[in-house]
Amino acid sequence: MIRRENRLRREYIYRKSLEEKQRAIEEKREKIKDALENNKKIDTALRKDAIELANGAEWGGQIMSIDDEYRWAGTKDPKIVITTSREPSSKLKVFVKAGLMSHFCFRWLGYLNILCIVCFKEMKLVFPNAQRLNRGHYDVKQLVQACRANDVTDFILLTETRGNPDGMVVCHLPFGPTAYFTLFNVVMRHDIPDREPMSEQYPHLIFHNLDSKLGQRFTSILKYLFPVPKENSRRVITFANFDDFISFRHHTYTVVQGGEIELKEAGPRFELRPYAIKLGTLENIAAAEDEWVLRSFMNTSRKRQLLSNKEEESDEED
Repeated sequence: MIRRENRLRREYIYRKSLEEKQRAIEEKREKIKDALENNKKIDTALRKDAIELANGAEWGGQIMSIDDEYRWAGTKDPKIVITTSREPSSKLKVFVKAGLMSHFCFRWLGYLNILCIVCFKEMKLVFPNAQRLNRGHYDVKQLVQACRANDVTDFILLTETRGNPDGMVVCHLPFGPTAYFTLFNVVMRHDIPDREPMSEQYPHLIFHNLDSKLGQRFTSILKYLFPVPKENSRRVITFANFDDFISFRHHTYTVVQGGEIELKEAGPRFELRPYAIKLGTLENIAAAEDEWVLRSFMNTSRKRQLLSNKEEESDEED
């Protein structure tokens, strides 16, 4: 079974690399086509291969979406497992944990069925269909393999420093990608005044100011953690980007007299700072290829807006 998983992962990475190469060629063809149609100068880097690319532009092959990791998104609800780092503090447990009790059954290789008593609250209430798994002494490799064997779509790992939640890793299964976020300004749901019982409706999603290719990539990673909501759902979750910090806000709304909409914060709330995307899963993350990593030299005033400014994408690619 392990050999089969490794073979499937290698085949997937190979197909993805071919798609990346084809996409790069198609982008060059589009630039040359646009320059010819608008009587502009062809970019210096493209002049050497301009004739060959222009001749192939008419018969260019169709490109499959780079986000084929999410090709089944929307056809079935995501299945999410949330866990913590080892020996979590009480504050991190509250951030993940909840009041309901459930059982989650894992089967992995020759092991017997493991019934884990799972409790949910803060993050369980955020992600519908999520289950919290007690970490215990399990290794990340064991957890990811168990999740993959049980058709889990996403594995979320929450970390802390000195009792404060400060990190979130979202690993999409079975082959990736894996996104890394730093958490800032975490406010627990129980710290929000006048909160009401949490609705379990599937939420509507709002993504603001995530316009660049990198921003759209993170939009896909976060968007497909949630199932498709019904039109009459009164829950709203917002991911708003400001200076490459993604503000997470969770509200419910009601329509009052006069047709005005009244928002009520449900919590929790925090800021997400993305810093890496790996083309692989957590159990083999050291061997995974970097799709994007935040570097220290990117943190300048000119290149601050990595998630929102479309015009800066060419600078980042260079």
